[in-house]
Amino acid sequence: MTLLRGDALSAAFDHGSTTYDRLVAASPGYHAHLRRSARRLGLADGGRGLHVLDLGCGTGASTAALLAAAPHARITGIDASAGMLDRAMAKSGLAGVDFVHAPVEELADRLRPASFDAVFAGYLFRNLDDPDRTLDLVRDLLVPDGRLAVHEYTLSGSPVHRAVWNAVCSVIIQPAGRLAGDADLYRHLRDSVVRFDTAPAFAHRLRRAGFADVRVLPLPGWQAGITHTFVGRATAEQGLRP
Repeated sequence: MTLLRGDALSAAFDHGSTTYDRLVAASPGYHAHLRRSARRLGLADGGRGLHVLDLGCGTGASTAALLAAAPHARITGIDASAGMLDRAMAKSGLAGVDFVHAPVEELADRLRPASFDAVFAGYLFRNLDDPDRTLDLVRDLLVPDGRLAVHEYTLSGSPVHRAVWNAVCSVIIQPAGRLAGDADLYRHLRDSVVRFDTAPAFAHRLRRAGFADVRVLPLPGWQAGITHTFVGRATAEQGLRP
């Protein structure tokens, strides 16, 4: 299957937004893992005085995780799907968040360089046409030594973890997606994970983009070896491309 990209992926998320929260809530650890990844940003004093970007905020699950980790931060949430953003903006607990409807590719024209102290990206990078370009953008949006945390499905490279992912998708995730009328979206989910970087490869991608102190941190439960947190620090140096 050809992966969904650009407008086709946004449209699929628009359609799937009505059932998205219900489906992800059925995944053990989904929200707890997002909160753990948000805490791994290590924002002091509850984020007081800091501006944090939630890149690819979806229906606001990652935004809620950021608020739990940094309740005093100013948070901006951005997503390319209007349907997903509508769900986020309707949540009373996210009333203080600035939400912006825009694809990642337009952010360089809409946001000022060095305007964020930290960036959080949940389940975003495997959905992008050009992850390297987005990492360059993120580095430019961060203040010097600004922090990045990426929460993403990235297989460890072990055949066992790949087999677990495919089994869970075949038995649980894709049947649930078909019942919700979103078969293409959840087929894309399965395939996008299988085709994307392994965890070591994505960590290398971050270092190549100019991020320092990159660490790959595991998450527990059935997602062990399947979902990871990546943390790093922005540097002034340009990334090194092969």
